[in-house]
Amino acid sequence: MKFYGREKEIGELRKQRDISRKFARFTVVTGRRRIGKTQLIRQAFDDGASPYVHLVITKKTEKVQCENHQREAERALGITIRGRCERFADLFEDLIKESVSRSFTLVLDEFQEFDQVDDSIYAEMAGVWDRYHSDSKINLVVCGSVNRLMNKIFFDNSQPLYGRNTGRLDVVAFETSVLKNILFDFSPHYSNEDLLALWAISGGVPRYVELLMESGATTRDAMIDTVFGGITSFIDEGRTILADEFGKEYGTYFTILAAIASGRTTYAQIVNEVGMEVGGYLTRLETQYGLIAKRRPLFEKTANKNCVYQINDCFFRFWFRFVFGYSDMIELKRLDDLRVIVKRDFSTFAGYALERYFHWKFAAESHYRKIAGWWDRKGENEIDIVCEDARDGRLDFYEVKTDAERLNMGALNKKVEAFFTKNPAERAKLGRVLGISCKDM
Repeated sequence: MKFYGREKEIGELRKQRDISRKFARFTVVTGRRRIGKTQLIRQAFDDGASPYVHLVITKKTEKVQCENHQREAERALGITIRGRCERFADLFEDLIKESVSRSFTLVLDEFQEFDQVDDSIYAEMAGVWDRYHSDSKINLVVCGSVNRLMNKIFFDNSQPLYGRNTGRLDVVAFETSVLKNILFDFSPHYSNEDLLALWAISGGVPRYVELLMESGATTRDAMIDTVFGGITSFIDEGRTILADEFGKEYGTYFTILAAIASGRTTYAQIVNEVGMEVGGYLTRLETQYGLIAKRRPLFEKTANKNCVYQINDCFFRFWFRFVFGYSDMIELKRLDDLRVIVKRDFSTFAGYALERYFHWKFAAESHYRKIAGWWDRKGENEIDIVCEDARDGRLDFYEVKTDAERLNMGALNKKVEAFFTKNPAERAKLGRVLGISCKDM
């Protein structure tokens, strides 16, 4: 599949490269696995504008890696480094010294793997950076996929590289407009239901979109058939990615995420499902791993009351709902039966995905500064999306249904009135009250 989107990210990376021609830059690129960080970096720097060295860190011994990295650096820069580097700090020092006389980009990919090799490398690199960066013209870019470790390495003030980076780029899922372009290229006559299925299953993650499109899965049913086909990487994907993140406690984390994916979204419901206190786990899932978010109704003043939890990543929500949730059927190789179940339940599942789709669409294409839901504490009134316009403070209210015929504007107007009864100071900000559906994607 060809490279899509990422114009803003490419522009920002190249901007940092331009600055590095006078002042050293140190950019940290983060994002979940399969989001396309490496492809983005190559697209940004593999343009011939300046020398570019791309080194991938692995779990091999430091000595073996240094030998390989030294050869690659010499090839990319057309230089000869005297002697044989057996410690990464020595190679890094030679390269940063080289950058005093000329500017080039050095990418260290899967940077968190040094934690498995020898975590003292981070302190040694910090020392080299501190000694030489003021005279350097290096454009240093480090990239990593394990969110917990990357946050620890760069944003924990007890760590040696804390505060050294000059910038951070967090690579996220495709914007909704890019998903439309991709699906159109592969299926010009696609339906909005197909677009919703692509979003709900892939979450806009480039690798999953690529796998579906290259398999010819451009319709809802074809996507489900591909995910639960006889030969597929989707079934193992959640476990493959998150086992590294969670370590030995992955079973508890998986149970919590499965509970949320199946609709147990309040703290009490999650505790009841898991059978133990989960406060610490929820905090880490939100703050360390970035996998969930605690949602409060718009203008809710209390921090912990009337809150629900949601899985941020649509793919993981799909995986925990239909893969982990039916792991017993998968183990028994009953994939034909499971495909029937997923197709039966998909419309209900896709309703929430459609809300998330419009959140992303509004964030990318509108003037809204706040986009949230609203519900009262009794659970009697709930509004899918409430948006505050950044220009005039106007509040727009949206009811979201996959099927436009199920929209009930009378009921929505009553909910809006309930909202203003709860928030009387906001009544003058009333804007639009609209129903939206797949037709509006």
